[in-house]
Amino acid sequence: MTAPRYTDLVQSLPATVPFVGPEEQERARGAPFRARLGANESLFGPSPAAVKAMQAEVLEIWKYGEPSSYDLRQELARHMRVRPENILVGEGIDGLLGNLVRLLIGPGDAVVTSDGAYPTFNYHVTGFGGALHKVPYRDDHEDPAALFGKAKEVNAKLVYLANPDNPMGTWHSGETIVAALDDLPEGCLLLLDEAYVEFAPQGTAAPIEANDPRIIRMRTFSKAYGMAGARIGYAIGAPDLIRSFDKIRNHFGMNRVAQAGALAALQDAAWLTHVQEQVAEARDRITGIAADNGLGALPSATNFVAVDCGGDGAFASRVLEELVARGVFVRKPFVTPQDRCIRISCGRVQDLDVLAETLPEALAAARS
Repeated sequence: MTAPRYTDLVQSLPATVPFVGPEEQERARGAPFRARLGANESLFGPSPAAVKAMQAEVLEIWKYGEPSSYDLRQELARHMRVRPENILVGEGIDGLLGNLVRLLIGPGDAVVTSDGAYPTFNYHVTGFGGALHKVPYRDDHEDPAALFGKAKEVNAKLVYLANPDNPMGTWHSGETIVAALDDLPEGCLLLLDEAYVEFAPQGTAAPIEANDPRIIRMRTFSKAYGMAGARIGYAIGAPDLIRSFDKIRNHFGMNRVAQAGALAALQDAAWLTHVQEQVAEARDRITGIAADNGLGALPSATNFVAVDCGGDGAFASRVLEELVARGVFVRKPFVTPQDRCIRISCGRVQDLDVLAETLPEALAAARS
């Protein structure tokens, strides 16, 4: 009896995933979390109109999802003031990332990202054999000039840049991104991850033409729209690039319930405004809780706050472990110097009450 004959590339990869889910952590600790503040989900939930649309669509779940996502793409095109040919719907940004990397990156191809940026992107690049090149953050911000300079140095085919950034919550103005594009080398594509842009100040979204062949932008219904479990996101790019995804994407990957929910969510501007207001209040509350405990919080344009624990990465890890032990699920950056922080998602009043109760205890235990 023989084992499967894996590719050399697969045999070289570690059997790991970028994140350990909170459910797995709950099983390990034998109890549910009191406050789920680690995955940047929207604890404020989806639009009631989206819930109603999804409930109705469940009755049609015997049908495959419409493979071109026609209705949703039409509405997204109106929302983004582009043509439907500029829009691609996919299984969250993570699924879109995987397909984009598959389109562009083969063994040895150079890819540039920031050291400590979104690890799922790196997971896809290494999974297709790409060569990752990383540049450091500058003052807890992604550094477009350094990213594009490195891309020129290594002849990169793809550059990843998140604006606003995860895990630090910092951001650049859209005009800064546009100005930096002049230094993007010929033949290199910028992947601009805008998962959190609905929470950011006006002017953060880069004013870039959808037909610009140098860039593809990605957004999601997982954050501001409260539909992380539905796995639905979208990309905006030049029509030739968008069409190329048809060569490799999972054409029945989008289930019809998620598509119905996303369409209704997009049309409910009042609920989005409500969530944005709740997130702004929660950011202020988290900043206040941090200050009450002698800690600093980074200004944030997202639905989370990076809290500087005032020590090194090892101390921040102890704080995180002590919070988890007290039933508070949070995460933290992996790379120095960002790893001095813990990352706390915006939650409801009752969730942040638990944080306010447990953070002093966690800090005391970590210091001891």
